[in-house]
Formats: sequence, structure tokens, C-alpha cells
Amino acid sequence: MGKAVIGIIGLIIGAVLGIVFGAPLMMGTAAGLGVASGLNAGICATVQAAQDEGVLSAEQVDQVLKRAASDLAAVQGRELEDDIIGSSAHCEKVMADL
Repeated sequence: MGKAVIGIIGLIIGAVLGIVFGAPLMMGTAAGLGVASGLNAGICATVQAAQDEGVLSAEQVDQVLKRAASDLAAVQGRELEDDIIGSSAHCEKVMADL
């Protein structure tokens, strides 16, 4: 009987600690994902509008996105990784998914 009571108390303490510390962590992660998705959609909407208006070609969109990623990497003191760079084709896919 004593082991069962200790187990139940441990379960209650674990649940309380999980709610107190785990919930804010999960909410912060979800907010970060929402910001990243919104930022990506905003960038893609802007470059697609520029393409539609004839201001930028697909190659120029790729060049602008690469330059923006390069500038952000330089501000952070990091090297640019090619696999994180978007493209006009990627933006078309993002806008289609929305």
C-alpha cells in the first residue's frame, strides 16, 4: 500500500511540474513556428507580387532571397548554408499551400 501511495504522489507532483514548466515551453515553440511560417509567407507574397508586376524575374527573386539570407548570416557571424535558401519555385509552393 505504501508504494502505491508514493507512486500516486509522484504522479501528481510530476503532472504539476509538467504543467508549470512544460506548457510554457510548448507554447513558446508553437509561437516560434507560427512566426516562422508567417515570415516565410510574407516574404513569398512580396516576391511573388514583384514577379507579377514585372519588377523582378524568377532569377532575380532567387538572387534577392540568397542575398537576404547571406546578409542575415553575416549579421549572426555565420557562414551561409545553401540548403536554407529559398527560391521562386519554393515561394510558389508556399503560396499554393496557403
